[in-house]
Amino acid sequence: MKRLLVPVLVLAVLTCAVLLQGCTVYKAAVDERNVGDIASDEKITLLIKKEFLNDDSVKYLDYDVASYHGHIFIMGEYESRSQADRAVALARKVEGVRRVSTYLLPKRENDACGTFDSLELKASIKKRLIEDSNIWSTNVDVYMVQCNAVLVGIVGSTAERNRAVAHAKSVTGVRSVKSFLKVK
Repeated sequence: MKRLLVPVLVLAVLTCAVLLQGCTVYKAAVDERNVGDIASDEKITLLIKKEFLNDDSVKYLDYDVASYHGHIFIMGEYESRSQADRAVALARKVEGVRRVSTYLLPKRENDACGTFDSLELKASIKKRLIEDSNIWSTNVDVYMVQCNAVLVGIVGSTAERNRAVAHAKSVTGVRSVKSFLKVK
């Protein structure tokens, strides 16, 4: 199953890349990183996800990964502390990784916040970011872990970072906001 999943994921990524070229060009134009850094970060992210996928102890779908200038952010839920530690260890061994930061929570049974709730909250946060003309919303990636918002990215100013955090906090249902936003 895992051996089949890798080619399918690669095909899906390539399809998205072709279909979303215009979006990619726009994102690259407003990103605080240069195109070479973006490509390097995307490669690192893909390699880490591949490591997660090929490891039996790490549940691939439980984690999100982002990379900015080789600084890796891992967000998600874990079943055991050893599983979370293994995910971090796998990320650290990938070439180009300079630092790893995490926002990891133990899985909760019967949590009132489900996948649909998290998706709805993420959409509400992204909507507010997009509507704010003082924020380059494409520079702020939003991840949700048990209805907790995690903001990752590189923004142009402290004011932009503060506005992004305020928007996330203003969404009803968001339990907390963790900002890993860096100012260029």
